[in-house]
Order: sequence, then structure tokens, then C-alpha cells
Amino acid sequence: MINIFEVSETNKMITQENLDVRTITLGISLLDCITDDLGTLNDNIYRKITRVAKNLVSTGEEIEHEFGIPIVNKRISVTPIALVGGSACHSSEDYVTIARTLDRAAKEVGVNFLGGYSALVSKGMTKADEYLIRSIPQALAETERVCSSVNVGSTKCGIDMDAVRLLGEVILQTAELTKEEDSLGCAKLVVFCNAPDDNPFMAGAFHGVTEGDAVINVGVSGPGVVKHALEEVRGADFETLCETIKKTAFKVTRVGQLVAQEASRRLGIPFGIIDLSLAPTPAIGDSVADILCEIGLEHAGAPGTTAALALLNDQVKKGGVMASSYVGGLSGAFIPVSEDQGMIDAVQAGALSLEKLEAMTCVCSVGLDMIAIPGSTSAATISGIIADEMAIGMVNQKTTAVRLIPVIGKDVGDMVEFGGLLGYAPIMPVNPFSCEAFIGRTGRIPAPIHSFKN
Repeated sequence: MINIFEVSETNKMITQENLDVRTITLGISLLDCITDDLGTLNDNIYRKITRVAKNLVSTGEEIEHEFGIPIVNKRISVTPIALVGGSACHSSEDYVTIARTLDRAAKEVGVNFLGGYSALVSKGMTKADEYLIRSIPQALAETERVCSSVNVGSTKCGIDMDAVRLLGEVILQTAELTKEEDSLGCAKLVVFCNAPDDNPFMAGAFHGVTEGDAVINVGVSGPGVVKHALEEVRGADFETLCETIKKTAFKVTRVGQLVAQEASRRLGIPFGIIDLSLAPTPAIGDSVADILCEIGLEHAGAPGTTAALALLNDQVKKGGVMASSYVGGLSGAFIPVSEDQGMIDAVQAGALSLEKLEAMTCVCSVGLDMIAIPGSTSAATISGIIADEMAIGMVNQKTTAVRLIPVIGKDVGDMVEFGGLLGYAPIMPVNPFSCEAFIGRTGRIPAPIHSFKN
């Protein structure tokens, strides 16, 4: 039985501590749209998305108003388009027509982002995969709401270094084609190792081929709630610290569970998973870095940061899994620089470097996220950074990702403004030494020895 204290507590979380449901993401399979005629394929895709998702936004708004829980985003993820377009697309330009169709469908149903302009190439690229990857710069430059991701590695398969090398070039091309918007296209492109099939968060969401025809996935977020809870136990021992995070994560996840079940019931679409991730925003008081400071660091990036983040991530998972039977996606703590005011402050104070962020990704949910770097950075260097991050994911059997934004015309010390939830960021320095000979090798890095578990 819910008591009046719990109602009051949840209201406080929403009104004073920035608790929200970050996204309701509707996953849609496009496998039944496949045909070898490009025009028919585009028609099938548009009709399927607009039919299945026609009530998504209005249903989200109804739940928001009835329950008083902010639902920030309503989004769609689709089957990786490299698979969907394989029979009909014979060039990168053909794939761009699908990107335009996805963008048109997203606008028609009113969602702010649609993910799944994606390829899964952890062991090698088909011709279709390569066409899609090479089309990404044009696709992101010509659309507003389409998001792209490429999975280049996994613990079972190793890392496709040919794809890693190509993506360094693709990221720079995307930056160049969107330079009038401070290379914003790169904010809609993520490179993964061990990408989950049910991630509701953009830009990396896609609807995995193991999923059903349609599914509702929900991402909750409450960094401000966790920070306020920790303020109440400031100076306490580690056991108290951990218990507080765990109990708070449980409460936050229950809110997401309620919204997910209600959306599923009203839309007549199965509930998939709750993603527990603490996803910050640029708003004051909604920062993962501020939680780390509340735990006892002067700034994120100080000695002890990786240990504090590991503790936070683990307790969020432990609390969240007790609140829902279906936990999935990424589920932990995000550390995007431009979307977290505390991270921005740490970079500007000189406490946080690219190398320290890489170390932190060993223990958190994702990876090097929303990091602005000089536009003069070489494709080989970008590929080298991607390879490092993919290796962390492969060896540690976890999801890692890279979302780098080489901002054309900007250098270290400059600031770039992306707007909205994407925030703003200082341009961070990149190691100047070359890895070109390493990235120039062809083939793949083999899977680690501990991947053999059969």
C-alpha cells in the first residue's frame, strides 16, 4: 500500500530534484518491410512507423498529465537499417533515401529522435554495411531527427579494425558537412562495442533483431534525486553511502516501471525493459559529476574518481534491479561532458582530461560521450580513440561507446554551444602523438581468451 509520505516524497523528487522519465522509446521491427525495390521499401518503412507509432506522443503526454511525472522525450528505434536496406540499396545514396524517409516518419508522428540508422559489423562489413556507414555523413547532414550507430566490436567477436578506421573518416566528414551548426551531426552518431539490443537512449538506440515486432522501453533519470539523498548522509561511512544510493535508485526505477506499464497497456504494445541509467542534463542540480563531488571529490577527475564512479554505478544497478523484473539497456551512470554541468566545470578547472574520462569508462555505463575536440584532429587519431574504448568494452565484457565531436574551426580553449539537452562544451585537448601506422593495419583484433565459455 502506498502511503501519503511516499506520495509527498515522489512529488518532491519531481518538483525540486529534477526526477523525470527521460524517454519512452518505441522499438519497431522493420524486417517485414524488406523488399528488393527501393521505392517500395521506403513506402513500407514510412507506413509501418506511422501506423505503429501514431499514438506514442499523445499517450506519453496523457500519462505525463495524469500522473504528474515529466516524460522528457518520446522516441522511436528501428531495426538496423543496414539489414533492412541490404536487398534494395546498391549505393550509399540509396541508403540516404531511407534516412530521409525515417526523418519524415519521425516528424509525422511527432517524436524528437529516431534511432536505428545503424550497422552491426563487429566481425566484418558486408557491402550493404559499408554503403550505410559511408552514407552516414550525408544522412545526418540532410535529416533533423535521425540518429546513427555502428557496433564495431564485441567480447565474442573482437574488434573490426577496418570499420574503426573507416569511422574515423566518417566522423570527420560528418563534422565537415554540419560545420555551420558546430559539427552537430557528430552528436547523432555513436560507435559501440557490445551494443545492447534494447537501449532506449539516443543516439545509440536501435531495435535488435532478437526483439518482437514492437516493444516499449523506458529510460529513467534522477541524478538530482541521488545527490539530494546523499546530502542527507554527508560524512557517513561507505555502508550508509551505498545503502542510500541503492534505496534512492529503487524509488526512481519504480517511477519508470509505472510509466512503462501504463504506456504498454494504453498502446497495446509489450513492455520491454527499464533502463536504470543516471542520465544528466545541462540543468543545475541534474549532474552525475555533482554526485561524485557529494561523495567526496573536489572535482570529477580528482584522484578517487574512478572508485567513486564504480561505487555509484554498482549501487544504482543493485537498487534498480529490485524495482523491476525487466532491467536492460545500458543501466548505470552516464558521463557525457556537454550534457553535465559538473563535467563541464571539471574540464574548465583542469581536473578532467580525455585520458581520465577513458579510465572512468572502465566502470560506468557507456564511454567517451559528447566530447568536443579540435576540428583539426586527424581521422587516424579519432580511430585510435575509438579503438582504445572498444578494447575496454571487449576485454571487460561491457558496453562501451564513443561519441566524439571534432568541431570544425574550433580549437582547445574555445567553447561550443549545441543547445537543449545536448548542452555546451569546452574543446578538449587530444594527445598529439600519431597512431597512424597502427590504424593503417587491416583486419580485426581477435576476441580475448576469456570469450571462450562454451
